[in-house]
Amino acid sequence: MAGEGPVETAGIDEVTAAVLTASRLLVAISARSLASVEDTVTLPQFRTLVVLSSHGPSKLATLAERLAVNPSTAMRMVDRLAAAGLVDREASPHSGREILIRLTEAGRNLVDDVTARRRAELAGVVAKMPGAQREALVTALRAFTEAGGEPVATEPSPPGWA
Repeated sequence: MAGEGPVETAGIDEVTAAVLTASRLLVAISARSLASVEDTVTLPQFRTLVVLSSHGPSKLATLAERLAVNPSTAMRMVDRLAAAGLVDREASPHSGREILIRLTEAGRNLVDDVTARRRAELAGVVAKMPGAQREALVTALRAFTEAGGEPVATEPSPPGWA
């Protein structure tokens, strides 16, 4: 169909603008939820904790890949998080040469606390929306996150967003 090119582009531009605007709100909510722990972890360090929370114990190379950073960068983050008592390293049950990085109880508590703050603020925003728009938003966001390859948040303790 010859006429669909410009319509398709206009739709993509409109959706992109709406997502960018929404992302400003999400970033603001994210920043507020991290404010209480900003003296403990940086945003990249928190993202590391979230990845470990959502994927479980990981080898350094796997963690670096999930964070889209070099292994040396991931190692520095892990070192700082270990010094803060938020992660620890343990020998892999599959190979004595491999080290797994996992959250400590303090690390899990930090992720859970920040996630609860974020969830509460998001719930307040969503509660202001009419029911039909909330349903449409759920459908649209599921399609968006699936297209972006983000794992689905699970209940009752979803991974945080950073």
